[in-house]
Amino acid sequence: MRRNDKLLGGFITLAMVTCLLSASVAIEAQSGLITRDEALAAIFPEANIESKRVFLTASQIDRAENLAGEELPSALIARYVARRGGEIVGRAYIDTHIVRTKRESLLISLDVNGHVRRIDVTAFLEPLEYKASELWLQQYNRRPLGDDLALQRAIRPIAGATLTALATNTAIRRVLALDQVLEQDK
Repeated sequence: MRRNDKLLGGFITLAMVTCLLSASVAIEAQSGLITRDEALAAIFPEANIESKRVFLTASQIDRAENLAGEELPSALIARYVARRGGEIVGRAYIDTHIVRTKRESLLISLDVNGHVRRIDVTAFLEPLEYKASELWLQQYNRRPLGDDLALQRAIRPIAGATLTALATNTAIRRVLALDQVLEQDK
């Protein structure tokens, strides 16, 4: 009996250590990230933010995919419209995608003209050394959707994090195309 108690105690200890290690890895993967609400408040200060879930039509999906040159992963879109004094001052979208094998979520904020205003990483579950720096993300600021919005053109790649750069560029192209389509359909 005593030996079984020791084995059970050892299994419980091993399970607890495994849980603690998993939790610390998850916390570390999220360290230094901003929340969606913090990012929206920073980019659109003193604005009222309206949260919308948009279900795209088949026509909207086709048009957005053609504009972006990228496939949309879903017809359900998270969209935020910022108003100050009743006037629209910008829009933002959440794009969640897989980088290598794990999830990344970007909050991509746009100005009223549909140009990138700021990109915030709100979730990054890959190892932190693959996360795009804020400085690298800033090269998208004030950019519209166009042929030059591509790696090795107007956008410099990230050494050692090619998959992050590709996933980020794809997400930004999708969001800019979605915004263009939704603004045309008003």
